[in-house]
Amino acid sequence: MNDEKYTRRIPAIIFGLGLILIAASGYFILKDVPFQNDPATVPAKVNYPAPELILTDINDNTHSLADYQGHVALVNLWATWCPPCEKEMPALQAYYKKHNDEGFVVIAINDGETAPKVIQFVKEYNLTFPVWLDPTYIATEQAFKTLNLPSSFVIDRSGFVRLQWVGEINRRMLEKFVTPIIKENQQ
Repeated sequence: MNDEKYTRRIPAIIFGLGLILIAASGYFILKDVPFQNDPATVPAKVNYPAPELILTDINDNTHSLADYQGHVALVNLWATWCPPCEKEMPALQAYYKKHNDEGFVVIAINDGETAPKVIQFVKEYNLTFPVWLDPTYIATEQAFKTLNLPSSFVIDRSGFVRLQWVGEINRRMLEKFVTPIIKENQQ
């Protein structure tokens, strides 16, 4: 009688162990996937020469991406009317402030808006990184070939685009993906 009692419990024990194994497997598979409430996107790893791009900043000074050779540059294409663009600006500013002395720069390229509107936004968000104007969409349509805002591209010290994002970036993603590039061949 005791043997029959244990024999009936074996399938239940096996079933229970199976559920535990499924749950553990799910945990290990999903542990590195960002949570659904985390709006940041994971960048695509790429490797191509940075495009030639010359634009003016909010003070009407001309700049080129080539001016930043030897730096790690995050080129951020954005607009004031874009909610994810607006939301990521504090993270970009904080990351820039933390890593600027390591040869890192954010170059925020505004997509098609007037200087007064962009200057107001820069003051409102206390942005201290370079902000360029792109009234004719050269950066989005020709240089980086995207129509998505925000879009970001990380250019390494040797002038190669290594990462590209479409969508909002947060500090956690910047630290995880950009910091290793900053640390490479640091001068």
